[in-house]
This record gives sequence, C-alpha cells and structure tokens, in this order.
Amino acid sequence: MPVENLARSRVVTADTDESVAELASMMDDEHVGSVVITDGDEPVGIVTDRDLATRVLGNGSNPDETTAEDVMSEELTTVSESDGFYTAAERMAEEGVRRLPVTDGDGQLSGIITADDFTELLADEQAQLSSIIQAQRPAYD
Repeated sequence: MPVENLARSRVVTADTDESVAELASMMDDEHVGSVVITDGDEPVGIVTDRDLATRVLGNGSNPDETTAEDVMSEELTTVSESDGFYTAAERMAEEGVRRLPVTDGDGQLSGIITADDFTELLADEQAQLSSIIQAQRPAYD
C-alpha cells in the first residue's frame, strides 16, 4: 500500500522564523505533536513537542525570542508518497522518529505519516482478520 493512501494530507506548517511560542500554540490548537518547517512548499525541518520541552524549556530559552530555525531538526527524514508503508515503517525505525513528512515527486510537502497512523492501520487489519475468523467458526449446539 503506498504511503499516500495512509498519510494525512493536512499538515501543520510554519516558516523558519516563527517563534516557538507560536509553534506551541499551533500544536495545541491543531491537536498535533509536530509542526513541519517549510521553505515555500519544501520541508526543511520539523519541530516536535519533545523539541520544545528539551531544546527550549530545558535550556531556559525564551519561547518568544527562540525561532523554529533555532530548535528544528534539520536532518529531516522524509518518505515519498509513492513508497510503500513498509518502507516508511523501516525508515522510522532506522532513524528513531515517529513522524515522517511525505513528499511528492518534486520534493514538495504533500502530507505526513505518524507512528499512530500505523497503529490505527494494524488495529483495523486485526479487526478484519478477527471478523473473518469469527465468520468461519462452526456453530455448536
């Protein structure tokens, strides 16, 4: 199954000069744990809720004066929308990340896939398998 079938197309994004206070507010408003930092439509970094805790609060930085560029993970791991979900899962495991921005053939941001998306997919697959097993059980009197 291609990643584009699993990925969320609605991604919370911000520019590199956005304050981390605003990023935290965006995460809260949108109920997400990360903001993809973009240059135009190209993903260049990501800021997670953990980044805010460790790189801002943990360092005693001022959230109003610290920008996304100051705390974002720049070694951004992405996945192509045409890649399979096994490729995405392997990339997450290899890189130790829980979120992957999804890019189109031109490297433009087209979505995001998270570890939670995989958990939901596996739960749905388990439910379908259970239904098949239940339907094939012989009835006993």
